[in-house]
Parts: sequence; structure tokens; C-alpha cells
Amino acid sequence: MKKILLLASAFLTMQVNAQIQMPKASPLGKIEQKVGLADISISYSRPGKKNREVFGEVVPFGETWRLGANENTKISTSENLIFGKDTLKVGTYALYAKPTKEMWELYFYSETTNWGMPEKWDDAKVVLRLSSEVKKQDNEVENLTISLDNLQFNGAILSISWDKTQVDFPFQLDTKSKVLASIKKTMAGPSANDFHQTASYYFQEKIDLKLALEYSTKACEMRGAEAYWMSRLKAQLQAENGDFKGAIETAKQSIEAAEKDGDQNYVRMNKASIEEWSKKK
Repeated sequence: MKKILLLASAFLTMQVNAQIQMPKASPLGKIEQKVGLADISISYSRPGKKNREVFGEVVPFGETWRLGANENTKISTSENLIFGKDTLKVGTYALYAKPTKEMWELYFYSETTNWGMPEKWDDAKVVLRLSSEVKKQDNEVENLTISLDNLQFNGAILSISWDKTQVDFPFQLDTKSKVLASIKKTMAGPSANDFHQTASYYFQEKIDLKLALEYSTKACEMRGAEAYWMSRLKAQLQAENGDFKGAIETAKQSIEAAEKDGDQNYVRMNKASIEEWSKKK
């Protein structure tokens, strides 16, 4: 009897643990595309035509459709996308569509956790609504396809095609101003913060402390006396390079600026360092 129970238990365990893996009828698709400086990704399930009449039958005209199957179709962007006069801000959105014979409406929906259509549609969650004319194609597209085409520095086309239907939604990016700002910053040379961060890393890792002091001094000159956190680092580097007298004078400047800003932590640190360095000068 005990042996029978053990066998039955083993059989039930095998049944629980065994999972048959089957392909999905509408397989998950994902695209990740760099457009200009933007990282854009789209994930969606891709139903097949399967000898059916898609639009008007499988997907009824005039009704909101989840633009795929299974989970929400989602789009994520790291930069604002400009569709004509409308802007889709950085973020992740669910995509829905309302097809008709001549025109599609495309909705970017802020709630992305629905399975398919929301239980209750909320217009307040539609952050952007677009429309585009239908293009009829000669060749059939078997599986729903969402793509980013005609890639340019300053934009691309969000394209949706299935069966013999295609709709395009061109968008622009503010790439030019970002590139020009980056060029201007680079050509102007390192900022005070760049010099300070480099000096701080050199100090922490004990790398070329003379060069670190040069960088820190440059940062203090560029930022001014009120940057007591920078002069604090300069004082430490002066001490590391054996200039205890100079370190004490710089620490006093740091204390004065820190007191004006009400940062007692830096005041205490500098005073402790001055006491230590005074014994070595």
C-alpha cells in the first residue's frame, strides 16, 4: 500500500511539474530602434491573416482595437516625438487604433497594464490622438507588422501594415538643438564640475595627485569662492602634495563659504583638517 501511495505521489508531482511548451498563435514581436538620439522600442503580439478578411471582419471598422493580440501593444521613447503639431512626451504608452476603410485613428494611452482593451475606456488617459489615411497595398502582409521606417537624424515613420492595408504616422525629433548644444558644450571645454569630478576621482584613487591639484585649482577658479565643496577638495590635495600651509588657507576659505551657506558639516571637516595639518606644517 505504501509503495502504491509513493507511486501515485510521484505521478502527481510529474503532472504538476510537466509543462507542455506550445508556440503562440500570435507570437510576441519587439523592435528596438535608435532614431536620431532617441531610443524607441515597440512590443506587440502579431496575429496572422490566415486566409481571413482582416479589416471589416476580424477587426471591425469603427471600433477601437488593441492593435495586436494578447498583452497591450506598448511603445517606449527616450525623447519627445513630434507628430505634426502634437508631441508625445518621453515615456511608455499602450497603443490602440480605430480603423475605418479610409482613415485610422491611433491612440497613445497612459495606462499600459491592461490585457487587451481596458475594461472601461478613459478618454482622460489618451495622451495623444492621431489620424492617417489608409494606403492600399498590392501585396498581402501575413502578420501584423509595426515598424519604424525612413530613419533620419530628425525623425522617422511609425508604420502599421497588415493584409493589404498600411497606415503611416511620420514624426520629428528635436535632434538638431540637442546636437548643437552638445557641440557648444564640448567645444567650450570642460566645465568646473568636470575638473572637480576628475580631481575627486584622482584623489580617491591616489592617481597623479599633482595633476589632480591642477584640475581642482582650475575648478575653484571657474566656480568661484562660494563653491566650498570644491575648495575643500583643493585643500585636501594641497595637503597630499605637502603644501600644508596652502591647505590651511584654502580650508579657511572653504569654512567661510560653508558658514554663509549654513553647511556645518563642511565647517567641521575643514576645522578638523586644519588642526591636523597645523601639526605638520
